[in-house]
Amino acid sequence: MNGRSWIKRRKSRQIMVGNVPVGGDAPIAVQSMTNTDTCDVDATVAQIRALADTGADIVRVSVPTMKAAEAFKLIKQQSPVPLVADIHFDYRIALKVAEYGVDCLRINPGNIGSEERVKAVVDAAKARNIPIRIGVNAGSLEKDLQEKYGEPTPEALVESAYRHIDILERHNFKDYKISLKASDVFMTVSAYRILAKEIDNPLHLGITEAGSFRSGAVKSAVGLGMLLAEGIGDTIRVSLAADPVEEVKVGYDILKSLGLRQRGINLIACPSCSRQQFDVIKTVNELEQRLEDVNEHIDVAVIGCVVNGPGEAKEVTIGLTGGFKKSMLYENGEKSHKVENEALVDELEAQIRRKLAEKREKTEEITKGAEQVPVTQVR
Repeated sequence: MNGRSWIKRRKSRQIMVGNVPVGGDAPIAVQSMTNTDTCDVDATVAQIRALADTGADIVRVSVPTMKAAEAFKLIKQQSPVPLVADIHFDYRIALKVAEYGVDCLRINPGNIGSEERVKAVVDAAKARNIPIRIGVNAGSLEKDLQEKYGEPTPEALVESAYRHIDILERHNFKDYKISLKASDVFMTVSAYRILAKEIDNPLHLGITEAGSFRSGAVKSAVGLGMLLAEGIGDTIRVSLAADPVEEVKVGYDILKSLGLRQRGINLIACPSCSRQQFDVIKTVNELEQRLEDVNEHIDVAVIGCVVNGPGEAKEVTIGLTGGFKKSMLYENGEKSHKVENEALVDELEAQIRRKLAEKREKTEEITKGAEQVPVTQVR
């Protein structure tokens, strides 16, 4: 409830994706990817803004053609968050988006041709302080590695990654992060574990082609959760066949469950049973919908009866314990007042927003007070 985490994170070197630090002691960054036609600038910008409003720290945009690169220029000018350009094979597109101010290149140096082309991309990235993301995917392993290992394996993923790493290292390029993705949870986890012990570059976590919203969220929570609990991972993307906004929400839910990041409401609710004194499921769903705009962290517990309710309520900022016709509202672990069960959602929303407003006012007072403290000049 208090956001503590007992996880000791792997030490990694830090890179900058625009103004977002990735690695080191920086918070684990949450990413998603647009699924609009990149050449539709308005639609893509609208989706990026929706993702940013939901909490995305970084957004990836596919740039498959030079026409898309020209659209990317306009998109970048309007984006509220750093953008990663997803590029495959054509080094000229990488050079163009670098010129247009891309914050990170997702391009595998081993797939863009001659040494001269690789050098051109690396030189452009160096000149503009643009990091590169190496992305290895089990579905697109090199043919000789498939033949060597017979099928995608953790070792094959790692060997593929090293091929691209060696190219960048040969050009004295250090600002890169790596992803090793497969749709198989155990293959993905094993590959990351191997690489995490051997290099100190930031790792981008994900389970690729994870599936529909429900199954993909579960698979991602299991796979990413295993790695994050071991301290592995510096940025995450939850891949879902769903609205990209849902990827960001699930990403934060995974991090919140591990105490690694706190954003928005941490809502604790009972699964409901015959002991419930009000409709818990309906109350929780409506409350979540009403508070989707809340970005600040607050712990809230909604429990349908007095068996577990008081204990949960004492650990959160706002708590509710079900009672006959009226339920008890708790504030900061103490009983506050009873609320008619028909008015629970209205009262909970009002109390949560009041508490957040008080928190903001207190923060502003502290900030204002700090600004007024005279600075002693040292001669």
